[in-house]
Amino acid sequence: MPVFEIFAQDSHSRARAGILHTPHGDIETPVFMPVGTQATVKALTPAMLQALGTQVLLANTYHLALRPGAEIIQQAGGLHRFMAWDKPILTDSGGFQVYSLSKIRAYDADGVTFRNHVNGSKLRLTPENVIDLQIQFGSDIMMVLDVCPPSTAPDEEIDRALALTQAWAERSYAHWRSKFSSSLCFAIQQGGLDVERRQTHMTALSKLDFSGYAMGGLAVGEGKEALYRMISACTPMLPDEKPRYLMGVGEPEDLIYAIRQGVDMFDCVIPTRLGRHANVFTAQGTLNLKNARFRDDFTPIEAGCACYTCQHFTRAYLKHLYHCGEILGVMLASLHNIHFLVQLVTRERQRILANG
Repeated sequence: MPVFEIFAQDSHSRARAGILHTPHGDIETPVFMPVGTQATVKALTPAMLQALGTQVLLANTYHLALRPGAEIIQQAGGLHRFMAWDKPILTDSGGFQVYSLSKIRAYDADGVTFRNHVNGSKLRLTPENVIDLQIQFGSDIMMVLDVCPPSTAPDEEIDRALALTQAWAERSYAHWRSKFSSSLCFAIQQGGLDVERRQTHMTALSKLDFSGYAMGGLAVGEGKEALYRMISACTPMLPDEKPRYLMGVGEPEDLIYAIRQGVDMFDCVIPTRLGRHANVFTAQGTLNLKNARFRDDFTPIEAGCACYTCQHFTRAYLKHLYHCGEILGVMLASLHNIHFLVQLVTRERQRILANG
């Protein structure tokens, strides 16, 4: 059986509906993956996430290597048991931290050295030990170590990042294959906002038979126009028969656009980040529940929404919770936001199946 099967192709767009087979179960695509960086999705329990229809969670290798450490996770019986999640888990490699923690890291031809942001000690990541860490975690989908340069970086920096990302992908692939692991392994395309560079990189990556391929280095401040241009240009570069993953994208309109360009997988911290700041998704746009106009608004966040929050609570109550600094407000808003995105991609899948 192939790792990824496509069941329908939308007759009106590039969108497709598929199934990704992993050691902890099948994932129906398109899929949105909530982010649980530190082995937890902020303010939500695994039971809440399962009730929302969440199929797969994302955790982060860099952060888990620091705390609690791979040995503790392994002793606990793996990441699934440690965090009480029995469905698939994708672990990012730490490559994004090469970008986001640029002030406390240095990279060379062999890997990346971080100055631990917790206690100042050093953490060394290489293409090989990142694979080893993710195998220790028991990850269903592992990401290779890459270098994510800023989209505004000069050409020479982007070229250096590309060369290292390709060399590290080759080393990661060889190490993964040598381990005979049941975990899937995805490569990451880089190249900034240069379509030609991304095509060259994808041509090289596709010579390696990875389980799937991701577009990295996007949604890092380049703006909607540039993001959409790159999604449209780069999605067809990724092998048609493999799952296509757009990293770090989670705005509702961005998900719809990317799905219709042929992207299968997404992750983003935005639903819980917005929830912590009283912002909630609706079909009419994002609302800030701290606004005075919601003081006596006794309607749900979204009329017709089936999530627990909208079935039991009003905008006025949520505004009250935020005004009082009660954590329940963060929980209820985050729950609604993830439900909103999970249902959005589910409707897109149903539309694809109907139009296929």
